[in-house]
Amino acid sequence: MVEGHSVHRVAASHTKRLVGKKFKASSPNGRFTDGATAINNQVFQRIEAVGKNLFAFFGPIKGPLFVVHVHFGMSGQWSVFDSNSEDVPEPTPTTRLRLEHPETGLVSHLSAMTVQLGDEALYTEKRAVLGQDPLRADADADLLFEKVSNSKKTIGQLLMDQSVFAGPGNIYRAEILFKAGVHPNVKGIDLGRARFDRVWLHTVELLRRGFACGSILTVDPDEAKALGNPRLRRYIYNSAHCARCGGRVVSWDVSARTCYACTRCQPLNDADAISQPKASPAKVFVSHCAREPLADRILQGPSKLVVKELRAELERRGLETKGTKAVLVKRLATAMDIDEPEDEQEPTHLPASPPLEMALSAEAAAAEKALAGENRAVEHIAELHPSQAAKAAALARTGKRTRGGGGKKVAGQVEEVEAASEAEEVHTAGRVVKLEAKVEPESDVGLGLGGRQRKVRRTPQTAQLKHTAQTKAGSEQTEAGSEQTEAGSEQTE
Repeated sequence: MVEGHSVHRVAASHTKRLVGKKFKASSPNGRFTDGATAINNQVFQRIEAVGKNLFAFFGPIKGPLFVVHVHFGMSGQWSVFDSNSEDVPEPTPTTRLRLEHPETGLVSHLSAMTVQLGDEALYTEKRAVLGQDPLRADADADLLFEKVSNSKKTIGQLLMDQSVFAGPGNIYRAEILFKAGVHPNVKGIDLGRARFDRVWLHTVELLRRGFACGSILTVDPDEAKALGNPRLRRYIYNSAHCARCGGRVVSWDVSARTCYACTRCQPLNDADAISQPKASPAKVFVSHCAREPLADRILQGPSKLVVKELRAELERRGLETKGTKAVLVKRLATAMDIDEPEDEQEPTHLPASPPLEMALSAEAAAAEKALAGENRAVEHIAELHPSQAAKAAALARTGKRTRGGGGKKVAGQVEEVEAASEAEEVHTAGRVVKLEAKVEPESDVGLGLGGRQRKVRRTPQTAQLKHTAQTKAGSEQTEAGSEQTEAGSEQTE
């Protein structure tokens, strides 16, 4: 799902590159023919983001204006090409709208789940049912608290309800509530102003960080370094143990989506006990949305390895490699010699996020994801066409050896990320955002389950395990980008 921070990045990018121009509009796949005809040779007046929704306004300055409503869904994108310096790919079966500006050579392709034409009344109607957007200047925390405090839904449900909080998705829900120290099953009517304020503070902070960096990075950089893993991107999402305290992470389903909580950092008090969920230890999985390098996954336990990786590790240990994934996981878990976590650590408190600012370009954000081993399939850069994202990723992996010609602009952005990687950090609007993607040298202090710092028993087996993980991580390649289909229906998260 394209989250709110990505939608706002598209709006900010297109405001600079597309707004103010007249375009030749067409609908390559024929699914927006009437809309393309209506906005053809009309001035692109402005573009506005509200949560996960985008509104583009075309027409004369004094109106009336046509409004194009866009919801990207799981894998949409609205890319821009400069035909003077890069190849423009042919439209695909998912390309609903193509904009061309012959005077500058700009060409834009839009692929999205929802592309709807209307007038300004369409915007007014859609805007009225959407909630408070933490990235908008007109967000009203007082109105939001009034709505939350009168609801019998849990805060975990409300955070995913776009008519309440406009923009966050499932990863953000897990991480926002963790940082706020609030259990997802606390009801809105029981939340209180103090806890609500913490939830709103971290909602604003984390989505602004996502806007600045182009990725969902929720771990405070200084804390990630203190925990011994500068590459740590998230605290509890898709993890069996809390990255901060080492405590057990539990999960349960809420409206067909997996909800997470740390049993130590997000306790339910007596007043909230009525909302106690039927939770079980978190079932971790190999996430294509929040991809982690093999070196990190193997130290979190065998559940995060795919079958091919499980068999390779079992074979290295001289163990049987036949059986289902469940059998292989159990066999490797028995063979792995990992100490229990140490006592809970005190959390690190950092200042609030800086004002909204896009610090990394789309190309640099795609390069950072590639260096971190994050899959582009879902948590992708919505400003880039798959071919552009793949090019930025390839340049990030191969370095200057493949640069030249039309790739100079992308190469410059990759150099920015590589320089940050070498220094282990890049300063983003006053906040340090870690971009280190290299595997740290071995030491007596290792990464525990969930990324926390802990002692690891130094045996030849564990040393070889880490060496193997580093070797494999260094050779892993991010999957080549491919055009996504528009299957799936719009979800109210």
